[in-house]
Amino acid sequence: MNHYVGIFNKSEQAANVDIMMDVLVDDQYYKLFCNIEDENQENYFYEDVQYQAIFSGQCYNLKELNHLLDLLGMKQREQNVAEVIVQLFHHYDVKLFEKVRGKFTMLIWDKNKQALYGVRDHFGVNPLYYSEIDGNIIISSRKKALLDILDSFEINYRALQHYFTYQYVPEPMTLNDRIHHVDAGTYFVLEKGQSIRFHRYWEPHFQPLTKDKDYFIEKIRDGLLNQVQLCMDTDKKVGSLLSGGIDSTLIVSLAKEVDPNIKTFSAGFEREGFSEVDIAKQTADVLGIENISITLSPEQYVEKIPEIIWHLEEPLADPSCIPLYFVVQEASKHVDIALSGEGSDELFGGYNIYREPFSLNAFNYVPSPVKNIIRKMAERLPENMTGKSFLLRGTTPLEERYIGNAKMFEEEEKVHFYKKYSNAISYQDITKDLFKRVEHEHPVTQMQYIDINTWLKGDILFKAETMSRANGIEVRMPFMDKEVFEIASEIPVDLKIANDTTKYILREASKGIVPEHVLNRKKLGFPVPIRHWLKNELNSWAKQVIRESEVDEFIHKEYVSNLLEAHCNNKGDYSRKIWTFLILMIWHQVFIEKRYQFEEPKELAL
Repeated sequence: MNHYVGIFNKSEQAANVDIMMDVLVDDQYYKLFCNIEDENQENYFYEDVQYQAIFSGQCYNLKELNHLLDLLGMKQREQNVAEVIVQLFHHYDVKLFEKVRGKFTMLIWDKNKQALYGVRDHFGVNPLYYSEIDGNIIISSRKKALLDILDSFEINYRALQHYFTYQYVPEPMTLNDRIHHVDAGTYFVLEKGQSIRFHRYWEPHFQPLTKDKDYFIEKIRDGLLNQVQLCMDTDKKVGSLLSGGIDSTLIVSLAKEVDPNIKTFSAGFEREGFSEVDIAKQTADVLGIENISITLSPEQYVEKIPEIIWHLEEPLADPSCIPLYFVVQEASKHVDIALSGEGSDELFGGYNIYREPFSLNAFNYVPSPVKNIIRKMAERLPENMTGKSFLLRGTTPLEERYIGNAKMFEEEEKVHFYKKYSNAISYQDITKDLFKRVEHEHPVTQMQYIDINTWLKGDILFKAETMSRANGIEVRMPFMDKEVFEIASEIPVDLKIANDTTKYILREASKGIVPEHVLNRKKLGFPVPIRHWLKNELNSWAKQVIRESEVDEFIHKEYVSNLLEAHCNNKGDYSRKIWTFLILMIWHQVFIEKRYQFEEPKELAL
């Protein structure tokens, strides 16, 4: 969705802009603008004597905010989101931001204080970028808008080194050294005579309560149903994405209570074991609703990758991003809004790795000096020897080994292929301050906190929001709500990880709502058969990408070719590592080499 907001020096020209307002900072005029052609987004402008405001995104609790105006005696007529925000901001100041539920960015200009406020939603669903160029601050909800202004693309090699660990670029960095994210749950202030300042208005805190199981079951059911109803409180057509997992199935089951005729959408692959379409269809049949599914071939899968990366604007080596693009595209033919189950794993303890602290519990009784000896011995064991990983994990502190749901390359591996490698940079640079904030929490809670602040916004929400924007449809994620998080934050660890399963209490809350065949089904995520494809159907394609890509300045391509050969000779499963290289190479072809040219869909173009 090609709406964006920004600040430009008055000499700059902004074409096809729907809203424009003048701002004066340090005796220089700026233009704030917002394009609002996209009908799938709420984009509102409001101006009164003291304030000007732009709101972009979705506000799910507008009725609640209007009620606050009633209580304050300020409600006079029907008002748009920006007008409500301005009036409440006059009363609550920056404390207002935590009261808004939804996915959004907003700008508020206070004429009296000569101060500009910019806000990003609690979880960072909607992006907000900024750059400082020639003394000017430029702000945009699209990275491309900033790239169009910059005179050159300066690769951030620190960020690139982290990409090889995380398979995405950790915020607030981007791969452009001059463009940065405003962090999730954060607002900035730009005032006369001062540099830009950032403040957290919301932080995820876990506060487990000692309550019985039934207490949490009731709260989860009521909280999620309320949020699904808020997400469906619209005149637009609403459908839902549906996989074979409990998260999307729970959302669909609750949504059916609101709309018995809701349509669902699924995607899979022809290869056995890599498709949840049959499970999704079975779920739809049990619920008595329609399911529309697509099956992707390897050729279809890779054909769209350059265009998908163009929409992403950053490399993202998560193979599930591509089928997500296609299923959202299919949904866009039938509905305006699609519900989705993202965020459940991070909030309710859904990843299998969250069970690791329990499997490693015996090491808690081993003295530190003995642990060090075991660790040194384990490091000398052959790479693929059974038990080596277990010993290394058990003797390594959590804050040194855990960086999020997926780790791609270790630091010692990067030295062999990354020409810009710096010993002064470590993947722990991203997580060490986060661990300090939760150092006294349970290890599972620590892992959840790391994932919420890294993997969730860097991968899960990033791909969902971008793939929906690319297809002119809005994806709403009921789990991604601060009220739902507050419910999850009160659940003790022993009700998240229990009975040899994950998300235990969420599964219990789903009983009687979600069909039986889904409740205790093993988590698959969104499986993509790249392990097989790289050996067969996509082998020639992968070799061509490696051969033609002009990344020699910072990558030893021979290392990548050798890794692909080793994978094809069954010396190990290196598919995800190879994929990390391939996505970066295609990103480089799109944004640096300029081999591809794409345009926004006509209805979304500026």
